[in-house]
Amino acid sequence: MPEPHAPHHGAPIGDGVRIAAIRPVLLSAPYADGENLEVRLALPTGWRTTGLVEVTLDDGTTGLGEGYLAVFAPQVFVSTVDLIAPYLIGRPAGELEERYREMVLVTGYWSLQGAARHVVSAVETALVDALGKRAGVPAYELLGGRRTDAIRLYASGGDSTSPSAMAAEIAAVAALGIDTFKIRSRGHEADKAVWTLEHAAAHGIGVAVDMAQNLADPGQSVAQALAFLDVVGAGTRWPVRFLEEPLGPARTAEYPALRRAAGCPVAGGETVTTAQELLERMALGYYDLVQPDATVVGGPRQTLAVFAGAAEHGVDVVVHCWGSAVCQAANYHAAFAGGGRLAEWPMPRYPLRSELLVEPFRLEDGCLLAPQAPGLGVLLTPEAERLYAFRDDAVYRCATPLPPAVPGRWHTD
Repeated sequence: MPEPHAPHHGAPIGDGVRIAAIRPVLLSAPYADGENLEVRLALPTGWRTTGLVEVTLDDGTTGLGEGYLAVFAPQVFVSTVDLIAPYLIGRPAGELEERYREMVLVTGYWSLQGAARHVVSAVETALVDALGKRAGVPAYELLGGRRTDAIRLYASGGDSTSPSAMAAEIAAVAALGIDTFKIRSRGHEADKAVWTLEHAAAHGIGVAVDMAQNLADPGQSVAQALAFLDVVGAGTRWPVRFLEEPLGPARTAEYPALRRAAGCPVAGGETVTTAQELLERMALGYYDLVQPDATVVGGPRQTLAVFAGAAEHGVDVVVHCWGSAVCQAANYHAAFAGGGRLAEWPMPRYPLRSELLVEPFRLEDGCLLAPQAPGLGVLLTPEAERLYAFRDDAVYRCATPLPPAVPGRWHTD
């Protein structure tokens, strides 16, 4: 299958303005709290890193993009930005397809899939942000225009290690007016899922389950995922809204079989770095909900290519947004342009999700309203760079064993 083309929307934009400078920016900030299992396992200092690209146009306009890679490999992110930048300096900023092709050519031999795609994502996002600011319009207008006025949100978190902390998360979700809460519940944590389904239902909130198998090798089998669902189903009458990443990378070919037997929608795709692979997975029947991330899959335009292909295969696109405000904005603007109906709203405390915004995201009745600020509505200030300077102890640790379940911790009265 050839690489899909992002939807084309008329002539190049930008009136010939050119790229004057590109620089990588690493920021680190406090993340979540000590009751969060992700923090305990992967971020023991309690700080998390975000990798940004700042593009400056020759008229002085700046734009920001984000690449998820920097969470795990910040110096690889910086080096890849520095490698790509000389090929783009002096080139027309508004020729997005041409700049994308150049970045793919520079990185394709050694990273046609994988790490470099996160940097391609960041640079294209920064260009879209800068061009939107220059034109005085929200980024979705440069991506073909808004196809919806509001997108329903699901709250994403649920990695609490105690019932009291999970109850606080449920209360925070209810306060936002959001009616779906996605938790992390691994295969040995069915009792945690049951507890949360029961307690969230009292607030009118349904629960989705992320089984967090996207880094597991070989990962759990279809039989194990179904056994988890059986235990959950025996413990509560409340259904699982959707099941996310229930199989590891070595077992992706088994998704169609799981989907046929699961009895609830199956979601995945957040780590996939090309629209082409996501389209192939959808054609093979992997997902009910596909979850591209504009900071991973090649940028907002490749995210739109996923939207276009999903419509053909009858799959809903639910953008993944687990980074800073720049990541959120890039994905939300793509979702508004793509006609998205549901999107992720990350719950853990992380200052870079609010302090990089020009104006707060607007939520109403559990929905995100279309942003109105030019570009992505984000801004990096010298003060923010000083306050959240990169810390080399804020790098995500992946090779950490899960602690065993504590019997009786999630007992449901």
